[in-house]
Amino acid sequence: MANHHLKLASFLLLLLNFTTLINAQLSRNFYSKTCPNVESIVKQAVTAKFQQTFVTVPATLRLFFHDCMVQGCDASVMIASTGNNKAEKDHPDNLSLAGDGFDTVIKAKAAVDAVAQCKNKVSCADILALAARDVVSLAGGPHYEVELGRLDGLSSTASSVTGKLPQPTFNLDQLNSLFSQNKLSQTDMIALSGAHTLGFSHCSRFANRIYGFSKANPIDPSLNQAYAKQLQGMCPRNVDPTIAINMDPVTPRTFDNQYYKNLQQGKGLFTSDQSLFTDSRSQGTVNAWAQSSATFNQAFIDAMGRLGRVGVKTGSNGNIRRDCSVFN
Repeated sequence: MANHHLKLASFLLLLLNFTTLINAQLSRNFYSKTCPNVESIVKQAVTAKFQQTFVTVPATLRLFFHDCMVQGCDASVMIASTGNNKAEKDHPDNLSLAGDGFDTVIKAKAAVDAVAQCKNKVSCADILALAARDVVSLAGGPHYEVELGRLDGLSSTASSVTGKLPQPTFNLDQLNSLFSQNKLSQTDMIALSGAHTLGFSHCSRFANRIYGFSKANPIDPSLNQAYAKQLQGMCPRNVDPTIAINMDPVTPRTFDNQYYKNLQQGKGLFTSDQSLFTDSRSQGTVNAWAQSSATFNQAFIDAMGRLGRVGVKTGSNGNIRRDCSVFN
């Protein structure tokens, strides 16, 4: 009997430790002993990259989102394809990820590893999470704390991306369904969509809204008609596929709440953007954030925190890559 109680006690202790491990897997001061200056090292590298090109900002933010939504925040999107493995980054939904995002993480990783104490101690996944935070504040957005302690994933396949990322044609139900797979709410989804206040898109992603939307309406009626004419001017029918259009036509280089004001005026570039305003279930949130940048900033910080916890790898489910683009 005593033996039984001992077994039960040790089992409960094991369970307690396991639960603590799950809860403690991410923490603000995860590297306080192994690499105490990691945040300032990353920020310096990201700032240097930002000073070279503004594309660093939307590219890094998008890279973080595309990474977390697929197999969790594990830097699996960074892996380069090899002869026998087509990696995540080569899925059609990831081909538009700008190289500057990858380059930002690689440079920040090199800066971290150049410090003897930190070498091979900090994961690419954590560096990407920190870099995403840093580009937001460099573009005038809020500064926030980032939880750390993610390991890098051990697999990356193009097939794993299918059906995991939002498409420009999605409506509110499709968006909510996709985000809820990662336990992200409608409010989180609308907040993360606010990242479209930065960056650009290619004409092919919204051509369906400005040419031949329907027989009765060649232009999508939910699109501001004057804006649609401007878009037609920038995106003629047989457009060069490399031409990029700002997602936010008003303040494309500033992280602000202008995105929500644009939606109120029918200037959401994608169907998936504009549906946040045309659908009565999400319109109230759009109106509230268009009115108050402080309320939006807080919602964005909260949503980024939850996004950053998706599918985190710990223990034997991951490791710390020596090179972010190659498995150890």
